[in-house]
Amino acid sequence: MRGRFNKIRGYSNTTFSMVTIIVLSSLLGGLTTLMEEDKLNLPKTIGAWTRPDSPQIITSENIFDYMDGAGELYLGYRFDHLEVYEYTADNQDDILVELYFMKSSDDAFGLLSQDWGGDPVDFDPSSVSKATQNIAPSHRALYGGGLLRIWSDNLYIRIMAYRETPQSKEAVLSLGQAIAENRKHPPQAQLLQILHLTVDSDWKLRSDRIAYFRSYLVLNSFYYLSHENILNLDLSTEAVTAPYENITTTGERKRVQFLFIKYENPERSEQALDNFLKAYLPEHKKDFTPGSTAKSSNFYEVEDGWLGYQLFGKCIALVFGCPHQESAQMIINQMATNLSKIGAVS
Repeated sequence: MRGRFNKIRGYSNTTFSMVTIIVLSSLLGGLTTLMEEDKLNLPKTIGAWTRPDSPQIITSENIFDYMDGAGELYLGYRFDHLEVYEYTADNQDDILVELYFMKSSDDAFGLLSQDWGGDPVDFDPSSVSKATQNIAPSHRALYGGGLLRIWSDNLYIRIMAYRETPQSKEAVLSLGQAIAENRKHPPQAQLLQILHLTVDSDWKLRSDRIAYFRSYLVLNSFYYLSHENILNLDLSTEAVTAPYENITTTGERKRVQFLFIKYENPERSEQALDNFLKAYLPEHKKDFTPGSTAKSSNFYEVEDGWLGYQLFGKCIALVFGCPHQESAQMIINQMATNLSKIGAVS
């Protein structure tokens, strides 16, 4: 029956076998290419230090055994797995290498955006994107106190010397160079393009405080809203938050917090906004109903200043702590001019 089927389709058994071999070879060739692209250059020895042949593998199943509560940070992005190597040397403290494999480059970038502190390290100056303006700091690696953190495509890397010495610092940086070289350099998360460096010349973006994230737990570490997930954030959403500062003529420094969230569809964003208004502003009259044609923006005076929101299809823009309603409206309106840059006009 199989031979008859092949002949009906115009193939002899021999031809079918040859086609099968060609197809399999093509698939295996593609798989080999992917494996080669993902293969990391992790030296067996670096200076006086030597690593074991195989890593410790950490998944979402055992991540809390490895790092206790800190696992929430990585699970708050699209975490795939972690590979851990411990480099050891006689009469030297160990060097720990953690390779976090994420689902996308944006997730790895988000992990680096948790902290822009440290000395920039440019392993490959050509990795800075020329096609798109960098809104956040352009550096893909930061070093300080014996710890090197790197964003390299879908990989987030932490290399830490338990005791910093000139020798261990050299080894840490050499390991970072070896791992990061010859890897792809995607641009920063597209959602950052919603941000303006300045708003009406009065408000300046604190680019060193930009955070890209998906989890409300991560949001709370930058700007606390609630111990509950009142904006319905999950791994299908993406968000960016950053402060804007205004230094007045008297030298007073004012700061507002901008938050922008992109959901899978308008239904999700409407549900999230409805939930936020009920939970965060219970004392104010709710003027928004999901699925209605009611006004999709509003501004409220609360304890720490003016709060404003606007719904843009599947996106929500929020601003907190504004000195007056006009500034809140101005900031949101200016961000809206960048909607087309992030593919959010729908």
